[in-house]
Amino acid sequence: MKLMTISEVTKAFNVTARMLRYYDQIGLLPSTRQQDYAYRMYDESALRRLQQIIALRKLRIPLKKIALIFSDIEQAEMIRIFQESIDEVNSEITALQTIRDILNAFITRMNTLANTSIELDMLNDADLLSIIQTLSLSKIKLKEDCSMDDLNKANEVLSTLKNVRIIHLPPCTVAASHYFGDNPEENAMKPLQAFIRSIELPKIKPDLRVFGFNNPTPTGNETYGYEFWVTIPEDLVVPSYLQKKHFEGGLYAAHCIKMGDFHEWQLLSQWVMNNSEYEYDAREPSGMNGLLEEQLNAYSYFAGDENATQCVQLDLLFPIKAK
Repeated sequence: MKLMTISEVTKAFNVTARMLRYYDQIGLLPSTRQQDYAYRMYDESALRRLQQIIALRKLRIPLKKIALIFSDIEQAEMIRIFQESIDEVNSEITALQTIRDILNAFITRMNTLANTSIELDMLNDADLLSIIQTLSLSKIKLKEDCSMDDLNKANEVLSTLKNVRIIHLPPCTVAASHYFGDNPEENAMKPLQAFIRSIELPKIKPDLRVFGFNNPTPTGNETYGYEFWVTIPEDLVVPSYLQKKHFEGGLYAAHCIKMGDFHEWQLLSQWVMNNSEYEYDAREPSGMNGLLEEQLNAYSYFAGDENATQCVQLDLLFPIKAK
């Protein structure tokens, strides 16, 4: 099998180049580079590994545990991790069964009272409140054999976002660093990080925030750009290798992810498109049509121990407006 480029892999497996770079960075999916060719390449072994990663992620196995599975020669760790996941799923099944049966019991009770002259006060009705105490849960039967299609459908249902926050970002002044080329996130952050540390920005602005976005967004070719912003005092002078900008702020749908889970951008987009109260509101920055990523522990990262405060969580920010 011939080697595949990163752009070919993104199309074949419906993943992003940034996700592949992150997997490479943490040692989960090493790529190769041919002589006189700068781009990452993937051989048959790497593609099999990627298929395994995708399947394990759909089984809701975290990346750190996937790394343990791949390094476990005797597979004892794999069994332990799978058992932990089964325990977590069983807990969710029990919780969902409880909610389902309580709702069914409420409906039964309310239907019983519907044709009577008794005024229903749901929050104080003794029978309704006693349902929770006397609820008898039944066991559910799951298929013994599940296809990949079944797994995809289950993953789609369980991946529907239910914890999206609606927030307002205030207007602010930012120092911007942009890089176009290989590893744009890392190369865009280096000069910004040097600037922040050189002036001890956390002392000057303890409420600093760090945002980032693709600029430009990749369209199939693996080469793209990334831009980082850090909020600064309005009167602060920035060095020539950075650009001072004004951000208008606005209303956003926010969803928190763990570093590496960039596929959840698609889930957030679906949430916005299906929402009955809000709709997409394209605005600046133009690189991602207003979409932003915020590093949630920026202050601790720049003010403390770099190794102990690496960014592990991001807010995905989707610009919206009321319908």
